[in-house]
Amino acid sequence: MLTPQRSKARSDLANAAAKVSRHPDDPSAAEALIAARRDYYATALADHIRKVVDAAPPLTDEQRDRLAALLRVPA
Repeated sequence: MLTPQRSKARSDLANAAAKVSRHPDDPSAAEALIAARRDYYATALADHIRKVVDAAPPLTDEQRDRLAALLRVPA
């Protein structure tokens, strides 16, 4: 299901991609596309995590800490 946040992020991504295709030499357009893509995937990941967490039994503190550590890995 497409949440309102994910729908907005998808729209922002499409707009950023269109701007890059109209202005391929504009570095700010390319940076905006990278940011929009990152935001879209973060929103999609958050939606997926929420769906899985809602379906799972409650986690222990240790399990939550271990899973949160996966997201804190340096890029």
